[in-house]
Amino acid sequence: MPHDHPHDHSELDDMTARVMALETLLTRKGIVESAALDEIIETYETRVGPRNGAAVVARAWTDPEFRDWLERDATAAIGSMGFTGRQGEHMMAVFNTPERHNMVVCTLCSCYPWSVLGMPPVWYKSMPYRARAVREPRAVLAEFGVTLPEETAVRVWDSTAEMRYLVIPMRPDGTEGMSVDALAGLVTRDSMIGTGLALAPEAA
Repeated sequence: MPHDHPHDHSELDDMTARVMALETLLTRKGIVESAALDEIIETYETRVGPRNGAAVVARAWTDPEFRDWLERDATAAIGSMGFTGRQGEHMMAVFNTPERHNMVVCTLCSCYPWSVLGMPPVWYKSMPYRARAVREPRAVLAEFGVTLPEETAVRVWDSTAEMRYLVIPMRPDGTEGMSVDALAGLVTRDSMIGTGLALAPEAA
């Protein structure tokens, strides 16, 4: 399973090599411009990145009315913050609780809400993650460093072209009085996919 821990990354390396080869071929044939690709990547990695999603989560933590709206109609609530477009047209927010932990996968391809979370991580598109997240979610979570209490159920959501999901992680303890911007800094991309948790204040 490719992620931030030291395991076999052969599949990750193979996928990266294929992407680089495809980019080289397309640019050499003049089908796409390298500068245009760089601009798209820069936009989704740094300007969108997970920042939009983190802003949504932080607002949900601090604004009960927005949280209710997000639960009822995530597409409209997220759109009200200006985060719309590319694979974010149909959104559903799922909320982590002590009783249930949510996790997102796309078993068929790599459906992912770019306008909210930026570019999908390579491991999200890998076959091991797509296959194992459904079969053995607790084992996959453990490999990402997430160990849940036995009494916490794990719900896996299969993202599709019709519906994409945003996990709202639980707000960490000790964050009372923090500003919305500071809270957003505790929200990681992985926590909004469900393969991570929000950061504790001291870890931010």
